[in-house]
Amino acid sequence: QVQLVESGGGLVQAGGSLTLSCVASGRISSSNAMGWFRQAPGKEREFVASVSGGGVIKYSTDSVKGRFTISRDNAKATVYLQMNSLKPEDTGVYYCAARAGPSIATSGELYAYWGQGTQVTVSS
Repeated sequence: QVQLVESGGGLVQAGGSLTLSCVASGRISSSNAMGWFRQAPGKEREFVASVSGGGVIKYSTDSVKGRFTISRDNAKATVYLQMNSLKPEDTGVYYCAARAGPSIATSGELYAYWGQGTQVTVSS
């Protein structure tokens, strides 16, 4: 059984920063690709960033590139999402996800395991 637990969400003013953490347990190792997704109210879930088992990283397009940084600490079985220069449009529930294999992916359908999500609210 795999469990992903996110933390670090909260309320922040525009321009501020937050760091999300996702701790993985169970049948997850450093070889599994991990990703972050988000879902804004009334909108579909969207890809934010992914890191492969080998450390290859991919971000979504212009919306977060340059502001968000994904990283992983395999010794702690933890994936992070550092978010800087936050904007009100970054508001949403942020989900951590894990793939069964090592390759990164941008489609949520390719992720086998999901956390419960953590709320990020950015005020203007």
